[in-house]
Amino acid sequence: MNYFSIGFRNILKNRRRSIVTLISVGFGFASISLFAGYIKYVYSGLARQAIHGELLGHLTVMKSGLRTEGRLHPAQYMFSKEDLARAEPIIRQYPHTVLVTPRMSLSGMVSNGAASTVFIGEGMVPEDVKKLQGDFQRKLSGDLKSDNPIGVATAEDLGKILNLKPGDSAALLVSTVTGQANALDVDIVDSFNTGNVGTNDKFLYLPFDLAKSLYDFDGAERLIVLLKDKELTEQARTELTAQLKQAGFDVELKTWLELSSFYSQVKRLFDMIFAFIFSNVFIVVVMSIVNSMSMTVVERTREIGTLRAMGLRRSGILRLFTTEAFMLVVMGCAGGLLFTLLVRLAVNSAGITYTPPNSSNVVSLMVDLDVPRMARTFVMLSVLGIAAAFFPARTAARKLIIDSLGHV
Repeated sequence: MNYFSIGFRNILKNRRRSIVTLISVGFGFASISLFAGYIKYVYSGLARQAIHGELLGHLTVMKSGLRTEGRLHPAQYMFSKEDLARAEPIIRQYPHTVLVTPRMSLSGMVSNGAASTVFIGEGMVPEDVKKLQGDFQRKLSGDLKSDNPIGVATAEDLGKILNLKPGDSAALLVSTVTGQANALDVDIVDSFNTGNVGTNDKFLYLPFDLAKSLYDFDGAERLIVLLKDKELTEQARTELTAQLKQAGFDVELKTWLELSSFYSQVKRLFDMIFAFIFSNVFIVVVMSIVNSMSMTVVERTREIGTLRAMGLRRSGILRLFTTEAFMLVVMGCAGGLLFTLLVRLAVNSAGITYTPPNSSNVVSLMVDLDVPRMARTFVMLSVLGIAAAFFPARTAARKLIIDSLGHV
């Protein structure tokens, strides 16, 4: 017996109910797929922003205890010049390494001569900034000049507070590694947007050699490692940690995911929203399938009795109705997939933009395709659709043939 052929005829025979079920499944599948595609695009953008925009790289290598005891005794938990000469070659020789660059953090006061405010500075090698930024299109990092050793870049809001523009001069006051005050005059060579309203009025980028001079330490606080692909991050952390410890370094390696608290917070928020939306849509779709199949089984009780009288086994009745339910889910999801592709094309072509919370940048509204989530949604709908047909069909198949034939 060709169960698919008979199931398709039964779907056509009950057109109205089948159409309602197909619309419910299709729109439910499309809703889940579109939202899953949107948050996938958001996750991808946030990951690129953290790795390339915030210049975190894939891995940050630091001495163990830097983030705790290093605040009290910084010199003991930083890489000296000799440490860098030994550690950098080990990391560079790792086959998946693209870039290794030293980094120095410092904070203090910045003044335009008339007013002052606090700043948080990042000392970076100018030549490595663009390499670390890669093809990231948004300009989140200032354009440090390799030919200007005292040229710094200020965050846009910090520049507005002190009325500092490219071409102006300013003074930086910081504490050295031993706690002494140190001040230097600098040139403003560029401005940048951090993409976060909480840091856009505080951040300042400066050349690595200038940061070392201000901090009075010939070394680096940490090393930033850029890999060929972010999927290699965990593997690289495990292998590089073992190699560095074997060389005598007591280090810890932090991934971009651990250092980007904003990414983690947003991901947890969107995961909860997706779970809530998925649950609601899923319940509506499943209830529609359950209602449709239950009514179908009840209305076709006499047909079931006739098929049983003709010699069809109970297992054949179950296969007939579960096949019909599966076909409804497949057809509904196929229609939902087509609708998803059309809506995705329309949204991505519309050029819609918005400003996310806690951000100072306008971003585009785009929808990606989250194939794994779409596949899981299809599997779950198929399983529950088959279950929705199985139980009422099993009850009807267990009836005596004479009772089924006399059903009204």
